[in-house]
Amino acid sequence: MALKQAPGSRLGQICMPILIFTVLLQAFGMAVFYMYFNKELKQMQNKYFKSGLACFLEEDDRSWDSRDDESIINPCWELKSQLYLFVKKMTLRTFEEMIPTNPEKQYNPYLEREKGPKRVAAHITGSNRKKSSKNEKAVGHKINSWESSRKGHSFLNNLYLRNGELVILQTGFYYIYSQTYFRFQEPEEVLGTVSTEENRKKIKQMVQYIYKYTNYPDPILLMKSARNSCWSKDSEYGLYSIYQGGIFELKENDRIFVSVTNERLVDLDQEASFFGAFLIG
Repeated sequence: MALKQAPGSRLGQICMPILIFTVLLQAFGMAVFYMYFNKELKQMQNKYFKSGLACFLEEDDRSWDSRDDESIINPCWELKSQLYLFVKKMTLRTFEEMIPTNPEKQYNPYLEREKGPKRVAAHITGSNRKKSSKNEKAVGHKINSWESSRKGHSFLNNLYLRNGELVILQTGFYYIYSQTYFRFQEPEEVLGTVSTEENRKKIKQMVQYIYKYTNYPDPILLMKSARNSCWSKDSEYGLYSIYQGGIFELKENDRIFVSVTNERLVDLDQEASFFGAFLIG
């Protein structure tokens, strides 16, 4: 007698093929979806790559406005925006690494050029326009007739001349010098009342002074030099020069000038009478 199959066993034989078919169908669907998705992804990558490349190759020369909605959603604008932010970030980082934050250590070639050593010097020579003035608070007569143009040997660099005085523009130590040339011609006797000896005694003393003006109302004597010479009785002219120089500290807006006695004997020849100063530190 044949054995009868149970109903549950028969049902399992029917469901098993259906389950296997369902799994295979899902696997096939997933495989097809993966292939389709991969294809679409490659197409999108190629599209964006070509679009981005077109931005840099100027194939798309339209102007991009950040306030325009169409520009914002355009991939080319987005690429340019991202690249701009990246470049800006890298530039700022490089700038911070190369440039110190301490202002004292910052290097600026233009400022360095301005801060370079300046030529602070002046040499002024005598002028044919002989002028002098009496200063009640200084000994002698101040020489005002100095030549400051570059016609001869004179020059002015970062100093200027005003009323016979050199005006200081930069504080520091200066070497100051001056030479004054004296020329004397023996006067003739007038009716025998004035002797030659008396004339010599009156005019033989020659003194040169160098003063400076500061905020103090009276001028300050820096140097003086004198000659007390006797002219030969047989010579027609008496020629003498006085030179002196020294180092002094001068401040901004100080003024220096030369004063002499017997100003009528001064010969303001440009090679013989001169006045100058230069900054040494």
